[in-house]
Amino acid sequence: MTFRLLSDTLKDGQRLTKAQWAAYPGLEGDNLSPELHWENAPEGTRSFVVTVYDPDAPTGSGWWHWVVANIPADVTSLPEGAGSGRHPLPQGAVAVYNDSCTTDFAGAAPPPGHGDHRYIFTVHALKVASLDLPENPTPAQVGFRVHFNALASASFTTVFGR
Repeated sequence: MTFRLLSDTLKDGQRLTKAQWAAYPGLEGDNLSPELHWENAPEGTRSFVVTVYDPDAPTGSGWWHWVVANIPADVTSLPEGAGSGRHPLPQGAVAVYNDSCTTDFAGAAPPPGHGDHRYIFTVHALKVASLDLPENPTPAQVGFRVHFNALASASFTTVFGR
C-alpha cells in the first residue's frame, strides 16, 4: 500500500481556495492551512514532518509557506487552521519560522502577473521520534535533517496565480 497525503480541502492539480490565500490587501485570503491527512505510513515510522513549498517564487530559492516538525507517529491528520489559534498543533509538534517570518501557515501571494505558482504539500515519515533541531531552526535545517531520516514522503501539488 502506498504512503499517501490527502486533503478534504484541496486536490492534486487544483487551485488553492481563498482560505489558503494570504491575508494581504488585494487578496483578502484567510492564511489557513488546509485539512491534511495521510495513510499507509511505512513500518518503522516514528514521527512526521509536514511542509508547504512554492518552488516558483522569484527568490532564487523558492518560498517556504509552512513547516511543522516532530508530529508524533500516532497523528495522521491536521485540521484546517492547525497551529493558527483555531486548532493547536499536536503535542510535541514544532512549527518552524517560514519565509514570511511567522510559524503559522503563510497563505499564497504570488506577484501579480507572475503566472501560476505551484504549492507542494508534503508529509515525510521519519525513522526518528523527533528531529534534533537548533533553537529557531530554518526550513533548510529541518530539510537537511529530514533528508537523513526519511523513510518515505507523500505529496500533492496545487496552483495559484493572480
